[in-house]
Amino acid sequence: MTDLPRLPVPDEGILLTHFVVAADMATTAAFYADVLGGEIVFEADGAPTFVKLANAWIIINVGGAPTPDKPSTVLAVPDDPDRVDAFMNIRVADIHAVHREWSARGADFLTEPLDNHGYELRCYVRDPDGRIIEVGQATGMKAFFGLA
Repeated sequence: MTDLPRLPVPDEGILLTHFVVAADMATTAAFYADVLGGEIVFEADGAPTFVKLANAWIIINVGGAPTPDKPSTVLAVPDDPDRVDAFMNIRVADIHAVHREWSARGADFLTEPLDNHGYELRCYVRDPDGRIIEVGQATGMKAFFGLA
């Protein structure tokens, strides 16, 4: 399936995407589409898969050896899911509804939504390759920034 006008190719300026290395591209794409509610807009044998998720893009591909433009970098699935240095952060309007909905679809949350010092409610979910994704809802943070 291909929806070329909706691929992350800006006509001007920049567009932010999130790239993930997957052990099994179809399983990871299904997680971002079927569990988190995204839409697969491009998939083809031997090419990355593109998932549109809300106002963001997830590009999913297999790992690989160094290339001329990244001569010492190997792309690989994380080897220790409990040690991270970066993660996706998804902001939602109703975290309890999202937690229920995604759990029913098979999401593996680390905890129920918890209060983070009165600023937000948040919890974390793992993708099929063990990456954590923060899911948060602003609560007291709105007042802090004058939005409430």
